[in-house]
Amino acid sequence: MHVDLNSIKKINDFVNIVSKYDDNIDLVSGRYVVNAKSILGVFSLDLSKPLKVEFYGSKSEEQIKQMLSKFEAVSC
Repeated sequence: MHVDLNSIKKINDFVNIVSKYDDNIDLVSGRYVVNAKSILGVFSLDLSKPLKVEFYGSKSEEQIKQMLSKFEAVSC
């Protein structure tokens, strides 16, 4: 899944949602990978482009994807 986080409010809302889960979730921008729960990490990425969300051993992946659907990028 790819997300658009092109405003401070979107970033804050995104981090608050993923932080509720114990799952390991990363954001990928090019060759850079950061913990999706780290607001500073998210701000360090190129936010002008969609970011790839990666889930690792996630038991709640479908539930999290549903919660993040409002951030989903239209095209990648």
